[in-house]
Amino acid sequence: MSILRETGSGLFLGNEEGDEVLLPFKYAPPGFEIDDVIDAFIYTDDQNRPIATTQTPLITVGKFAYLTVTSVESMGAFMDIGIHKDLLVPFKEQAKRMMAGRSYVIHMYLDKVSGRMTGSALINKYVKSEASGLEAGEEVEILIYEKTELGYNAIVNQEFRGLLYHSEIFEPLPIGFDRNAFVKQIRPDNRIDLLLRKPGHEHIDQSATDILDAIKYYKGHLPLHDKSTPEEIYKVMGMSKKTFKKAVGSLYKSRLIRLEDDGIHLAE
Repeated sequence: MSILRETGSGLFLGNEEGDEVLLPFKYAPPGFEIDDVIDAFIYTDDQNRPIATTQTPLITVGKFAYLTVTSVESMGAFMDIGIHKDLLVPFKEQAKRMMAGRSYVIHMYLDKVSGRMTGSALINKYVKSEASGLEAGEEVEILIYEKTELGYNAIVNQEFRGLLYHSEIFEPLPIGFDRNAFVKQIRPDNRIDLLLRKPGHEHIDQSATDILDAIKYYKGHLPLHDKSTPEEIYKVMGMSKKTFKKAVGSLYKSRLIRLEDDGIHLAE
């Protein structure tokens, strides 16, 4: 938005459609000049008036984020979104009663009645269960929001719901954890199965590289072998025993390592 004019209350910003909004002086960029173009986030104050801020919000309308409750009042829970105004999550939009100081995955939407930004913890109500435009092997961004009997439900690219199966997870996945992952497959019902590591041969190649780096770090000898427990392997390498064995086999066939009773050695 462009700075249109300065008043006693702050700066008035405008867009190409002719809309204007007040930016209080406390959010004004240093050394501003009239006609400067700045990035601003628009919200409504307690009197439902539009206000601009140059603070960067943790969430915007239509998106999901992991937010912390600042207080619980008669209307619901208020979440810290990184700007002067907190986000209200009404009781009707809570999966279970929220508590101050705790964090939850939240979706932000515009309330149809009040026109105000509102939050919801009912993620399955707002995330799409059927994927479109994604392919197996594609790298995506995920946000973990729910643990189930099968695994963990995750928001994929801020739009779709995907599933990480317990049997394919070998690291802690707390609610609210965000990271990159990969599409394992799009099922016949257009739902997404996910993997934390890249599937197929490229996954093994990267794992093999990680093992070589670890051997070099341990000065040519990695004290892991076929009889090492999955827990020992994960603690050192951060991968499953199945992945570890495949990667070791690949390195051995390439004659890059030697397998001894005390572990893996670099080939001479």
